[in-house]
Amino acid sequence: MTDRTGGQGGDLEATDRAILRELAQDGRCSFTDLGERVGLSVSAVHQRVRRLEQRGALRGYTARIDGEQIGLPLTAFISLTPTDPAAPDDYPQRLQHLPEIESCYSVAGDESYILQVRVASPLGLEELLRQIREAAKVSTRTTVVLSTPFENRPPEI
Repeated sequence: MTDRTGGQGGDLEATDRAILRELAQDGRCSFTDLGERVGLSVSAVHQRVRRLEQRGALRGYTARIDGEQIGLPLTAFISLTPTDPAAPDDYPQRLQHLPEIESCYSVAGDESYILQVRVASPLGLEELLRQIREAAKVSTRTTVVLSTPFENRPPEI
């Protein structure tokens, strides 16, 4: 298997990788079921999962929520470009109070950051853009998602 981590994390044992694969598919899997799937006892699985958590290979467990079901059907990506290149690069801190922002990525290229947002409507997006521009003093470029064939795919482990 090719190590695409740049050398980081390439030292995981095959059993640890199997545990991560299983948890990526089902984060609610019990230690009993996980042990059966990877061929370990419950206590051995518990120890390995705890060790994977401590070293940061396993960063948490989350529920995947359908935005449409909770009244937030519109997903967009917003690229941020500083209007003042001399301004401090503290945009994530300036924007973290906005709950519509699901993810913030620092990127290379023409923009400095890309935000993934989820809102109820085009008007909600327009208001969010106003808040972002006001709080961060940036220009924005927005891409609206039309459909999502897949998302949150686990990495090849």
